[in-house]
Amino acid sequence: MKALFFCLVPAVLLAFGEHQETPLAPIALYTKFQQEPPPAVLDALQDEVDSIMAPSGLRFTWRDLSTARGSAVSVELAVITFTGRCDVNGLSPHSSNPGPLGWTHISDRVILPFADIDCQGTRAFIQKQLRAVPVENREEAYGRALGRVLAHELYHIFAKTTRHASCGVGKSHFTVEELLSADFQFEARESLALKTSEVHAVLEGAALESGATAFSGEHL
Repeated sequence: MKALFFCLVPAVLLAFGEHQETPLAPIALYTKFQQEPPPAVLDALQDEVDSIMAPSGLRFTWRDLSTARGSAVSVELAVITFTGRCDVNGLSPHSSNPGPLGWTHISDRVILPFADIDCQGTRAFIQKQLRAVPVENREEAYGRALGRVLAHELYHIFAKTTRHASCGVGKSHFTVEELLSADFQFEARESLALKTSEVHAVLEGAALESGATAFSGEHL
């Protein structure tokens, strides 16, 4: 990938005295597609993002921006726009390098919670190799690739950094093989950056506050 443009679970003690880590409050991801993806593509995309982000503790609720009514409350959110066609029909035997596959919006050197993912560009980049994937698995493979591009942008948004890694999901360029491989994750440094981020602390505080309120309520 080209470089960027630029819970109701209070903390408890386990029976053996071990402290159970409180899950973070979820982040709302509002998505908008220029062309609606097939269900298998969307499911694979979301599952891949959840899997890649899981080591950092970040959790997500996925919401369709077109049906959002503005009444939902979220501690943190991001808005993701997917451009171009998001399916695997009519793949060409020739791949192309379309330029950036995703980018995060920046204003006055401030990283904003908005990102764009180029569905069609990602498709064009991997389509030659994607044709070699069994037909019944192509939508899942394509969805995983889109999820990896999105996870990269979410790293910039929630770690609040423009820095790139030397390898893993945090690096500035992806190869076709990395987008289609069985597994692709952040390196330890980028996972740590997400775990120690301001956003992580805010989500943790919100989860603890919610848990404490619910715990107190049980005794009224």
